[in-house]
Amino acid sequence: MGLLIAGVLLWSGAHLFKRVFPERRAKLGSAGRGAVAIVLAASLVLMFLGYRHATGPALWIADPSLMIVTNGLALFAVYLMAASVGVTWITQKLPHPQLTAVKAWAIGHLLINGTFASVVLFGGLLVWATLSVILINRQDGRPSSVVTISPGKEVVTGVAAVLAFGLIAFIHIALGYPVLV
Repeated sequence: MGLLIAGVLLWSGAHLFKRVFPERRAKLGSAGRGAVAIVLAASLVLMFLGYRHATGPALWIADPSLMIVTNGLALFAVYLMAASVGVTWITQKLPHPQLTAVKAWAIGHLLINGTFASVVLFGGLLVWATLSVILINRQDGRPSSVVTISPGKEVVTGVAAVLAFGLIAFIHIALGYPVLV
């Protein structure tokens, strides 16, 4: 469990560093990007290994019918990640699409994973994403821009999201995590 907690804290700290200590981050300059990238890679490894090997109590037993809700939230999260790469309808309506994607993904996973390790991982990342949005909005304000959206780009984004979701589902199954009821 220690690896998992360390991974979530390292991930959160590395991402929040710029917002909580902007002067310190600015002093690091472009070299700071490499350091942050290394810390983030290490945090991902710690979270993966920590979650795979975590033991602990089950805090709730999920209703298997919630898997459809989780899959819907996960697909929405993948769509938001794909949409955040370019200018799409949803990115015009929803600020911080990547952080919103993390929140949707985390909530979906919390619905069907009632173990203590799941609360640490998914709940911890939900708290980080929520705190990030609050800090960004306080410091930068809500982003606002209006541009013309291409219908073709919307279709490409949707198709890319479905394909990426399929790949993620395949990887989940290969790792032994169910994605269907």
